[in-house]
Amino acid sequence: MSRPMRILHTSDWHLGQHFMGKTRQAEHQAFCAWLVAQVREQGVDAVIVAGDVFDTGAPPSYAREQYNRFIVELRDTGAQLVVLGGNHDSVATLGESRTLLACLDTCVIPAVSEDLEEQLQVLCRRDGSPGAILCGVPFVRPRDVLRSEAGQSAEDKQQSLQSAIHAHYQALYALAEAKRDALGGGLPIVATGHLTTVGASASESVREIYVGALEAFPTNAFPPAAYIALGHIHRPQKVGGLEHIRYCGSPIPLAFDEARQEKQVLLVDLDAAGLRAVTPLPVPCFQPLLSLRGSLAELPATLADAAQQGSAERPVWLEVVVRADDYLPDLQTRIAALCEGLPVEVLRIRRERGNAVIGLQSQTRETLDELSVEEVFARRLQQEQLDESDAQRLQGLYREVLEGLQAERE
Repeated sequence: MSRPMRILHTSDWHLGQHFMGKTRQAEHQAFCAWLVAQVREQGVDAVIVAGDVFDTGAPPSYAREQYNRFIVELRDTGAQLVVLGGNHDSVATLGESRTLLACLDTCVIPAVSEDLEEQLQVLCRRDGSPGAILCGVPFVRPRDVLRSEAGQSAEDKQQSLQSAIHAHYQALYALAEAKRDALGGGLPIVATGHLTTVGASASESVREIYVGALEAFPTNAFPPAAYIALGHIHRPQKVGGLEHIRYCGSPIPLAFDEARQEKQVLLVDLDAAGLRAVTPLPVPCFQPLLSLRGSLAELPATLADAAQQGSAERPVWLEVVVRADDYLPDLQTRIAALCEGLPVEVLRIRRERGNAVIGLQSQTRETLDELSVEEVFARRLQQEQLDESDAQRLQGLYREVLEGLQAERE
């Protein structure tokens, strides 16, 4: 009997991210080196990156170099690589090198294709024997699967999009079943996705992704694959408690509310009977990141505890949320004095008044680089006296404009 097929599921790398003025280059480089070592140690046959390889559609040159270096180093392990496009990824950027990367045992699926065969991949074991069939579904843009119809309500658009994505999965799965039969049967089928599912728990660094606001894709709309490798949500989790539908999460914390999460990648073992085991592999912390809360009287002890995780070479990056009822104009100066001599670096200061957290823009120096275009527009809308339906309508129209601009660029 042949040994199980072993897949490593990872996603949401966001290479090239700048976090409040800080580059993540060193963290990503350390993660890539660690991942290649894990592939060797664990005898992985295939690696799936389920979207958002890059943080932006025009990643900096060092991020592209990291991506290319990882592909070359992974090939030396003998494992295949499948890269799916995410909502942060540019279809053009990912697709430009797919033919070349195919020569390095790397399959790149940047977007939904008119030819479904391009989204179907036979994953092989290290000895070259077929081990699984992959239905490679990247981030699905509405224009990829449906045409907009005049007069549709927001709810109608959402239902149409959900139905179109469901139909795409079903058609691709039927093709995979035919491929399995042609290969003699007995191969598990794996699917991917880059979307929000019903019941998934997100974090502040996850942006809403669907034009027309498809809020969440129901789990019963997925095909009956042995394993479904998902990306987009940065918190690792089973979906609806199901063992075979998983988000692996991002490998490094991409926002302060992810700081205390244990980041991981997933080892997935499959055989002819289906899913055998899913084993989380904890990712080491390459850069300490913490969010601290307390009054000015409480912060010295809290900061001292946080400093234990840092060093002069690698200080802890901090968000400090101060509990105070009175306005303190010199808050930044006070916190800087508390941090003096400690291996910490404060990237953001916020002030909490009662249960409401108020961002002190003059203190935090929040920049447009930290916000998505949707977030900038949402904040502008908050300044207007609009009822909820008008606000939602304007957000929908704004997203349609963004979608059109994105289509023109690609």
